[in-house]
Amino acid sequence: MSQLITYLTFNGNCREAMLFYQNCLGGELYFQTLEDSPKTESLPNNYKKYIVQAFLKKENMLLMGTDLFDEDKLLQGNTIAILLKSCNETEIRQYYSSLAEKKTIAFPLKRNHWGHLFGSITDKYGIRWLFSCSKK
Repeated sequence: MSQLITYLTFNGNCREAMLFYQNCLGGELYFQTLEDSPKTESLPNNYKKYIVQAFLKKENMLLMGTDLFDEDKLLQGNTIAILLKSCNETEIRQYYSSLAEKKTIAFPLKRNHWGHLFGSITDKYGIRWLFSCSKK
């Protein structure tokens, strides 16, 4: 079975962002730093704390992140969004509210014409989130 996983790249603040997402979404959070990798003695100390991989797992959700990127400059784009979908209205409202800290609201969470809740924000890390809750 294949799995599609959301993988985010940060510019040195992966730990901070993933802790924020864990606080908002819950789940188990794991980090692997450059310091945990072999042959890191030659790296400057400030690089050793960079996150190689972060995993946030909760039920069937998996969010991953890193501080490492190619030699090209890291560019935040607007072509990617994370969709959080739930059948539980209380849960989706709680996710929306907690992720909306220091946010830009693109579309307030509200019921659309066919009865689903939908909304979107860009969080304080520049990540676009979509929220959807359909009636059972």
